[in-house]
Amino acid sequence: MITRRSLLHTTLSTAALGVTPALFAAPPKRKFKLKFAPHFGQFVAHAGESLVDQLKFMADEGFTVVEDNGMMERSTATQETIARTLQQLGMSLGVFVVAVGGNENKLFTTGHEDNRRNFAKACEAAVAVAKRVNARWMTVVPGVFERKLPIGIQTANTIDVLRAGVEIFERENLVMVLEPLADSPDLFLRTADQAYAICRAVNSPACKILFDMYHLQQNQGSIVASIDQTWSEIGYFQIGDVPGRLWPGTGEINYGNVFKHISTKMRESGRDFIFGMEHGPWQPNKQNERACIDSYAAINAAL
Repeated sequence: MITRRSLLHTTLSTAALGVTPALFAAPPKRKFKLKFAPHFGQFVAHAGESLVDQLKFMADEGFTVVEDNGMMERSTATQETIARTLQQLGMSLGVFVVAVGGNENKLFTTGHEDNRRNFAKACEAAVAVAKRVNARWMTVVPGVFERKLPIGIQTANTIDVLRAGVEIFERENLVMVLEPLADSPDLFLRTADQAYAICRAVNSPACKILFDMYHLQQNQGSIVASIDQTWSEIGYFQIGDVPGRLWPGTGEINYGNVFKHISTKMRESGRDFIFGMEHGPWQPNKQNERACIDSYAAINAAL
């Protein structure tokens, strides 16, 4: 069986003979109708620890996008290797997290005079990484509540800080996506409607919602209705079933219906999205990794 890994080896071997490598090209096993994006570490049992081999395995399975929350923490050499491999495989990068550093949990809501400057500095660093790895989307999490301040004041402070970021991202045609989270009740941003209001106030194409269905199912539910209500400000989706944060079909969310609804809206609006697979399996296990891939193949077949 010809895989992309063997194809890359064949390409190098045949180049010396003057044979056109494209003649040996084999299509992936499937072509997903939506841009499902695995993350590094998700298929280690099949591909091993090498990031390059993991990308080759993802490409063999028909995935065209990968996401990597920790991209900014990787060395420049590793970032360049990832970018080069993505280009060779015809893949692209989804979100990575804007690494603020320091006391980032208090960066947005407090109104401290240094907050805008510190966030802008982090965004400048993120732009450099985005250019290196040819990425467009970056996750931003607006930290925790400042319990000494009213919620309206915290919201205004957060909007001010985000505006410092969009001034940088707009120039580069990059987008930060704000992610409501369910990890702790202390977090400031928790629902899609709250993120929607903030994005409308920031009023920039460089500030949109990361609609993570795993977190929002826990914090608010009504996923389909919420997608409709906040559609104009959604820039990116992420996936995970509840409970367990595993692949679709392992929990309570009817992802088949959710994806049919999103696909219909995409056709009607002409919009396109990446769907980050930010979920387990969390340990190397071939059976679970294959079950994860098969769950997306089943969704794909039903669309």
